[in-house]
Amino acid sequence: MELLVIFKNQPSVQMRNRLVRLNMGLVRTIAHRLAHQCAIPYEDLEQCGSLGLITAIERFDPTQGYAFSSFAVPYIRGEILHFLRDRGNTVRLPRRWQQLHRKGQKVQQNLVMELGRQPSEREVAEALDLSMNEWRSVQLAACNRIPLSLNARLSPNQQLQADSSLTLGDALVDANVQIQQINDEESSELQQALAQLEEKTREAIQLVYFKHLSRKEVAQHIGVSPITVTRRINRGLGELKNLMQKSSPTEIYG
Repeated sequence: MELLVIFKNQPSVQMRNRLVRLNMGLVRTIAHRLAHQCAIPYEDLEQCGSLGLITAIERFDPTQGYAFSSFAVPYIRGEILHFLRDRGNTVRLPRRWQQLHRKGQKVQQNLVMELGRQPSEREVAEALDLSMNEWRSVQLAACNRIPLSLNARLSPNQQLQADSSLTLGDALVDANVQIQQINDEESSELQQALAQLEEKTREAIQLVYFKHLSRKEVAQHIGVSPITVTRRINRGLGELKNLMQKSSPTEIYG
């Protein structure tokens, strides 16, 4: 918190980067959790989450009385979910296969000029010093990367039901629905954990983090001192962390 106060008063790239390094545990936790629910590599999610962390550091106001971790998590998670929404339907090839595919196209053109005919797959594979299996895999991946119209009708043997009007779009899962499901699952876990807290502790946490009241305002609302509010919140966050760790294989930072 002292470093955040310094950064708020005298922002610098060096201090911001130091704060990023100190808080990368938040990014890793969220990236690991979401990596188990999508096909995007963990490294990509971690990189996007880092951008959200930077935004949180630059916008955080230490005078408001919030815990930085609670302030930063929505920014980190939101940045990753925006990335998933934008990239949900993108098919990516390994970089080596992309390079081999481009090189193979050039080799084919050269062999046509040299042989005066279309080369066989084996001739192209040998020119690239690849096995036939790997060259066919490269070609298949490149072919499957070409996008299909969502209005394209599925062939009868692909249909789960005998419905000739079924299109590819009908068979796809909406990325927004998947993201909403993730949101609902995490919200449900949090609500279940909150319900197990002592009533006054739960009320203090909800007023600070959900209603965005200052700790002084919460103290006036429930008739205790601000120090008591802080103690209850700190104790409650520790209990929440333990409860959610028991319900999830990934680590939760309070």
